[in-house]
Amino acid sequence: MGIISWIILGLLAGTIAKILLPGRDPGGIVGTILIGIVGAFVGGWGASHFFNHPVAKHFYDGATWISAIAGALVLLIIYRLLFGNSRSRR
Repeated sequence: MGIISWIILGLLAGTIAKILLPGRDPGGIVGTILIGIVGAFVGGWGASHFFNHPVAKHFYDGATWISAIAGALVLLIIYRLLFGNSRSRR
């Protein structure tokens, strides 16, 4: 998969992660999208290095989607733990 495919996968993974973890995020929708993109890369890297599952050459591989969504979920949870809900502090 090319870089554009990973970005699209990240956008979709970020959206799915946001649906699975509803609530206000400190960065809003833009922050969630960026976390999804980075999460897709991290999830793909983690799957290929820790689970010996090579990153798929095609866009529709289920394991690639699961690893991208898992990476986005993990990063979203870490982001919420580190930065909290900045909107409620006012």
